[in-house]
Amino acid sequence: MLDETAAGGPIGVRLAAWRLRRGLTLEDLASGTGLSLDYVAALETGREWVDRRGRLAALAVALRLDVADLTGQPYPPRGEEHAAVRAVAFHLRRRVARPGPDSVGGVPLEELAEQTRAAAQADVVGDEHALALALPELIEATDHAVVTAPALGRAEAVRLRVQVHVLGAGLLRRLGYKDLAWMLLHRARPGTREPLPVLLEEVRLLIDLGLPEYALARAERAERAERAEDAGSGWELSALAAVAQAMAGRRQHAEQLLAKAAGRATDARELAMVVAARAAVAAEHGDAEEAAVHARAAELTALEGAQRSRLLTVAAAAEARQDRADQAAARLVEADTAAPLRLRLDPFARELVAALDARTTNTVQVAAVRNLAERAGLR
Repeated sequence: MLDETAAGGPIGVRLAAWRLRRGLTLEDLASGTGLSLDYVAALETGREWVDRRGRLAALAVALRLDVADLTGQPYPPRGEEHAAVRAVAFHLRRRVARPGPDSVGGVPLEELAEQTRAAAQADVVGDEHALALALPELIEATDHAVVTAPALGRAEAVRLRVQVHVLGAGLLRRLGYKDLAWMLLHRARPGTREPLPVLLEEVRLLIDLGLPEYALARAERAERAERAEDAGSGWELSALAAVAQAMAGRRQHAEQLLAKAAGRATDARELAMVVAARAAVAAEHGDAEEAAVHARAAELTALEGAQRSRLLTVAAAAEARQDRADQAAARLVEADTAAPLRLRLDPFARELVAALDARTTNTVQVAAVRNLAERAGLR
């Protein structure tokens, strides 16, 4: 049996347990993944950590696992906010199982639109708690609105329902309930049509599942939908596809897509997001120095909390890979300040916290990293 105390801990601990359960040697695992024997051995002993999606996916495939079996998601709740968010996930599971809306009073579309904007803003700033608390009623209300809205308001009701379901799927994906996220996205489709926001979230989900080729196939469908809808999120689609190409080891294709994303960016925030994607792609290819350069070049003030937190996590990982643990810890603390619960739910951020716990030397940063580790349940 697996040691259940390893749930949510460093990936290397779970990797060792699963390897033994599968009856594989270190040599078998290294051969099956294409990773070096030294790296795999160092992972299991805590001398290394996982910070690349492609490597995580390769380990999961070699062990015939879902990536969540290695990351330990969904993580055991730590603190009241995390517990509340987890409880909402169970509520959403029941919601997905029901065939239609409950018999509840309707909410005027104008009010529903305002509530949806507030939930979307909570998502952007990384406030998982506020988002989770809003979702159950919003999903119920938008389901009801689609059924009861007059003909002139039905298109708006459908749009709001799609947006709310995508927000819910994103939260479930980050929590680790990826199967449930997929089901919620399936419910979001009005008939057989695949709206662009649904396809974009499916690309994110497939990337998190460690399936870059499927993500790229979905991205192609999203690009067709984008052309059909004359939508303006092409920069984001190209950036996501670049990450998927990087996971698959195709750097040149990734760079072409990043150039395309940069050409489609229309404001400071979008440009900063593309630069952040450049940092993520460089990190995925193992070029920590380049990742750090891109991370420093991104305009942090143009980014909202969740976006800023993710970029700072990539920057922290790049610093750690260059043996600058104290600088890495400082970036990670900034990321935590930007979006605390979002950070603690990120498996790569958790890996980095665990790695820095044993590497940081500055007294202030040691205390900060230990605080992060305790709040994440890693100590």
